[in-house]
Amino acid sequence: MNKVVLLSGGVDSTTCLAMAVARYGADKVTALTFLYGQKHSNELQNARNVAKHLGVELVEAAVSRQIFQGSKSTLLQGNGEISHESYADILAKNGEGVVDTYVPFRNGLMLSQAAALAYSKNADEVWYGAHSDDAAGSAYPDCTPEFYAAMDQAIFQGTGHTVHLLAPLLNLNKAQVVAAGLKINAPYELTRSCYEGHEYACGKCATCIDRLHAFEVNGVTDPVQYERN
Repeated sequence: MNKVVLLSGGVDSTTCLAMAVARYGADKVTALTFLYGQKHSNELQNARNVAKHLGVELVEAAVSRQIFQGSKSTLLQGNGEISHESYADILAKNGEGVVDTYVPFRNGLMLSQAAALAYSKNADEVWYGAHSDDAAGSAYPDCTPEFYAAMDQAIFQGTGHTVHLLAPLLNLNKAQVVAAGLKINAPYELTRSCYEGHEYACGKCATCIDRLHAFEVNGVTDPVQYERN
């Protein structure tokens, strides 16, 4: 059976896609990427590069920016500056709860479209790259085990019991995700995690900090280029 994998062009989704290809073969996997009004579209090109490298079909879709009217998420166009501090520091300062880069129910919206695509392509699974660091402190509530379980049931029921949701990284932290990807030669050199829209990764936003730490824990140099301070 075919599989549909959400692909942002970052480390987590690229690891998921590489896992699916390693297990089922590129001809059985379709990647799905989105524009949703984010500050920059750099990650879209990274998704294209990753999909091409792994030899899978890439479907490019969109979530209307109008859906997020009133959202103050700093990932969206026109909504303030990206914080240059780690998630740990943000949660320590603000306590548990969503972080300012949370886009309301973004994963839910994307997974709903992925389920429709999966059903149309006779696929039996949708994969996405939620992991335990994203769920910590409810920073991203659409990455928690509770959300995953509920969304799996919604997709299964809504597709006539034909499609399930998989989150193979759910119980891994970022360093463990990178370790898993390194074992199967995930093309991390083609990925982008940075929230800023600069030519090179900033190295200062929360996702850059987490990414750099994950590679450091694995004793490997991150293969993407960073801005020099």
